[in-house]
Amino acid sequence: MKRGLFYLAVGALFGITMFKSEAASWFRIYEMFQFKSFHMYGIIGSALFLGVIIMQLINRGKIKTFDGEQIVVPPKDMSVPRYLIGGLFFGLGWALAGACPGPMFTLTGAGYWPILVVIGGALIGTWVYGLLRSKLPH
Repeated sequence: MKRGLFYLAVGALFGITMFKSEAASWFRIYEMFQFKSFHMYGIIGSALFLGVIIMQLINRGKIKTFDGEQIVVPPKDMSVPRYLIGGLFFGLGWALAGACPGPMFTLTGAGYWPILVVIGGALIGTWVYGLLRSKLPH
């Protein structure tokens, strides 16, 4: 129960941060795709920088699970089509919807109900990926 409350609190803090930093703003995302503002690139760049540092700490065994167990991240196969096709679909969806998965739920929490259509589309897309996964390059 405590862990669930912890995750809920972290998720709420993440949502508030996304909303207050305007990372969930359609206007900021639009500016980014037109290369008119550094705002979103700064947010994404700082997240990438922190992600690299945290992954290095996890891989070196300095960060463990709540139970004290070692976190093991299996290596992924490196292939150009995997990242090119996946990134293309992700970027197109992001540009068309005006939001990636994190801000989608933030916008729902902020009361922007039309985003539920986008969340439905994302769920259908995930389901279709599950059906086609064995036929896609991985």
